[in-house]
Amino acid sequence: MQEEKEFIEQLLNLKTQNQAFEKLIVDSQRPLYNHIRNIVLNHDDADDVLQNTFVKIFQNLKNFKGESKLFSWMYRIATNEALNFLKQKSKRNEIPSEAVQNKAIENLEADIYFDGNEIQLKLQKAIALLPEKQQLVFKMKYFEELKYEAISEILGTSVGGLKASYHIAVKKIEAFINRN
Repeated sequence: MQEEKEFIEQLLNLKTQNQAFEKLIVDSQRPLYNHIRNIVLNHDDADDVLQNTFVKIFQNLKNFKGESKLFSWMYRIATNEALNFLKQKSKRNEIPSEAVQNKAIENLEADIYFDGNEIQLKLQKAIALLPEKQQLVFKMKYFEELKYEAISEILGTSVGGLKASYHIAVKKIEAFINRN
């Protein structure tokens, strides 16, 4: 914890800010990209959202209160950026957000960065049918293997509520896969 406080001080100090932010990018780029990619499903979109996420993080560092871990705070920004991106894409194309998600799943098969098989595509289709919060909880727990406590900090929800959401999501996914 002390190490994180010192790192945050480096991020806020104008003399050490650039070097510290470069380290932040190097250390968090891969996990944030994976998190965003799990939400938007498209490599190019994930890259765009990741860039926007780092811009937001940099612009808002002075507002970081330290009430959560820096990791959780950055994930919250990444999550909001990814969800806002999907909403804007839906609005721009004048189609429901579910249609944007379904189109992204269809495009996964042609995506050179997706190395999944038929069952993984079926899993993505099942996940797309879940409500947004259940999707997020399932993806963070299943794909990213985050602990409930970390997800709780990121989403601002109780651990008990997250466990219930995850359990319900798993049941819905199992039912979808068994039907299809």
